[in-house]
Amino acid sequence: MEGFCFARCRFTRLMAAMQLALGVFVIFISMATLHRFYATNSLLPGLDVDPAHCAKFFHTTSGMSGYAGFDIRALADRVDDVLVQLAELQDKLEATALKIGKKTKKRHKHHQQENMTMPEFRRFLEDEVIHPLYSAHIALRLIRLPRPSPDDHPGANSGDDDPTSTPSMDPLVNFFTSEETRKYVTAKGNRDGLPSVYGTNRTYTTIGHACVIMRQDLDEYMSYDVGAHCPDDWDLAQRLMLGGCDPLPRRRCLALASKLSHAPLPINVSLWTLPDDGNVRWSRYHCRGYKCLSSRNPRRGYTRCVGCFDMEREKKRWVSFNGTSSIADFRIDDVLAAKPGEVRIGIDVSVGTGSFAARMRERGVTIVSVAMNLGAPFAETMALRGVVPLYATLSQRLPLFDNTMDLIHTAGFFEGWVDLQLLDFVLFDWDRVLRPGGLLWVDKFACARKDLDDYMYMFLQFRYKKHRWVVSFKSKDEVYLSALLEKPPRS
Repeated sequence: MEGFCFARCRFTRLMAAMQLALGVFVIFISMATLHRFYATNSLLPGLDVDPAHCAKFFHTTSGMSGYAGFDIRALADRVDDVLVQLAELQDKLEATALKIGKKTKKRHKHHQQENMTMPEFRRFLEDEVIHPLYSAHIALRLIRLPRPSPDDHPGANSGDDDPTSTPSMDPLVNFFTSEETRKYVTAKGNRDGLPSVYGTNRTYTTIGHACVIMRQDLDEYMSYDVGAHCPDDWDLAQRLMLGGCDPLPRRRCLALASKLSHAPLPINVSLWTLPDDGNVRWSRYHCRGYKCLSSRNPRRGYTRCVGCFDMEREKKRWVSFNGTSSIADFRIDDVLAAKPGEVRIGIDVSVGTGSFAARMRERGVTIVSVAMNLGAPFAETMALRGVVPLYATLSQRLPLFDNTMDLIHTAGFFEGWVDLQLLDFVLFDWDRVLRPGGLLWVDKFACARKDLDDYMYMFLQFRYKKHRWVVSFKSKDEVYLSALLEKPPRS
């Protein structure tokens, strides 16, 4: 009986401590919100508010014209949602503690002894405490506070000194009323200012709205003779796509091809043989042939694919380990052994020449590889090797139906530059197309050690089953995260 009382008291004290911590957290959020409002002088009576001062914090528009600004109502709604979640969690904990107290008194009268088992206590903490707190945590992290860039100061890049000039923002956002839609179309600046895999400083998610801010490029792209050959402007089209003007409009002209093009090699030969130079249009590249794209070339024109045009080197990837391999390197056969016979089709979201798809094809698995020509003809190389390239940016919603893919593999594509909210949208889209029981293979995701927890939260929020989860050092300040996760059934 004394042991039972000790366990009950310890559990009650734990509940009281958690309620106290939640109360302090709610007070902190409330004070932070009020501080933000007072910092804009919007709640101080008797003061004349300078419009330019307000514009510094909240980019406003007049009427229905103009473009996006910081949505103070969205901020208030988000904070209110978090406070409601925390209040509900506190009420649930209080009710649980009261219920336990009543049961304890009843058992004491009848001299009964009943303890909560450790698995039950763990399940209670995960379902009723940790998950609601995590949801509130993510909701707070996704709040967007106005941070105009230094280039957006009044009068920048313009010939006037108008102090009321507002920073240039994404067009058309104010035409949408849903908070999720507005978040989706707003440009996502890279984390800590690091350049993306595309070499850009921000990412535009695509429903075509960004074409407005690239009007000159789009007009140039659509200037052609109907029915004639299209201009040799694939690089212009790709620049529009990377800028968010995507999907591109259709054109009524005939696409150019190489004058030296000829039939590709047979499939069994082509998988591990570099294609002939004559099948590629080499305009707009530093290199003019595959020999130039060797890893030994110091000016190869790309940075994310060192050695990926070396077929002898590529043959060893994912099948054997060498002196440079680490515990973050997984073998294909080990991954397929996690779901024997169930992996048939999938997507590879990586930077490369299609070697992953080639290896999987040898094992009877069909892989579609997402590709962009980032300094080298990756899309053409994949097709000439006999695997399917999907010419798409990371901003696109995958053109696949729900619950259809057996596997999604990503390597060298998302790293520590990616914005958390952008990654959130991408991962939810991957979760949409991955079937129940499907596998998500995160292949050596690289980030700074200080950012690892944030990125781990992004992958863990879906509560996938962990087949493998490895963190290893890339350097003193950087780490690799590799994981093999299985999507749970939801119905």
